[in-house]
Amino acid sequence: MLAHGQTVIQLMEQLAPKHYAVENDKIGLQLGTLNKPIHKILVALDVTDAVVDEAIELGAELIIAHHAIIYRPLAKLDTSTAAGRLYEKLIKNDIAVYISHTNLDVADGGINDWLADLVGILPENRQSLEEVHTDKLYKLVVFVPESHHEQVLEAIWRAGAGEIGNYSNCSFNIKGTGTFVPGAGTNPYIGAEGKLEHAAEIRIETIVPHSIHRKTVQAMLKAHPYEEVAYDLYAMDLKGRSFGLGRTGKLAQPTTLGELAEQAKIIFGVPAVRVVGPLDRVIRKAAVLGGSGARYVRHAIFAGADVLITGDIDYHTAHDALAAGMTIIDPGHNIEKVMKQKVADWLNKQLEGTKTETKAVASSLNTEPFTFV
Repeated sequence: MLAHGQTVIQLMEQLAPKHYAVENDKIGLQLGTLNKPIHKILVALDVTDAVVDEAIELGAELIIAHHAIIYRPLAKLDTSTAAGRLYEKLIKNDIAVYISHTNLDVADGGINDWLADLVGILPENRQSLEEVHTDKLYKLVVFVPESHHEQVLEAIWRAGAGEIGNYSNCSFNIKGTGTFVPGAGTNPYIGAEGKLEHAAEIRIETIVPHSIHRKTVQAMLKAHPYEEVAYDLYAMDLKGRSFGLGRTGKLAQPTTLGELAEQAKIIFGVPAVRVVGPLDRVIRKAAVLGGSGARYVRHAIFAGADVLITGDIDYHTAHDALAAGMTIIDPGHNIEKVMKQKVADWLNKQLEGTKTETKAVASSLNTEPFTFV
């Protein structure tokens, strides 16, 4: 049995929900259809002509990539252009392209966390450089017969609800009496058709983040014995968890800028890095951001980082950072390639639970456009 395309993307969006993306980012399905069974998924950083050939050879029906292939509305589809030929090849070979960009950057356990792990930024008190999304909070209220109180409560907690700060399994429970009259054709768990029933029930109240509220309600309904479940979801002013771009935090051990630059070449698999600042500068706290990070130098300074590790630093930004006493290591935009194997491994782990033959494969191609000579 093969996983359906929509099922694959539902799994992918558990890792990188679409609402985490920055405004107007080009994410989601960009070409083709997901309404088909998927045998192979190719995970790539960029969708180039060579990557499409790789997908064809692999027999992949879906490419999940980080960088978009369509950046702005198309005025026409001219197959004599490089972009047009790429789209034509994808369409002729029935290969869909799905993009997970800043939502994968922002996500917990996404690109910026993977980069932070490689750099050696400790997970304790690790923070984002710029907040992008704050999870809305809801209060879930449900009325449960006493016989199923613990069962429903456990289902709600397993779905991820009930977390307040560093506390989990938070709820408030009140005993009371529920009344109802089962109508014609009903099959009530308690009571009889047409007769007023007084049931000993418990009112459960708990906190549910927006990102998991549907999952939580489904789990609650599945565990609840009633045909018709009485429950409410109230929007709250209280803020939930924040998610953002970049990561900053303390290193496990202090090092120098020069030593960290040498380590960066190894861990990111690049032949050279550009460095701003004195090589003997002691680095205790680092910031990292995948992709183009020139506009985040001030964010790193404000966060108290000693160095910013990111790509695409321009000349004037480097001068500004130097004047501000900020050091930079620029290993290039392509370090985001860490997502290829990480996403493929994550998807395969999730697909194992669905008992399908669908497999995700990391692209073996290096799409770095620059050659170091």
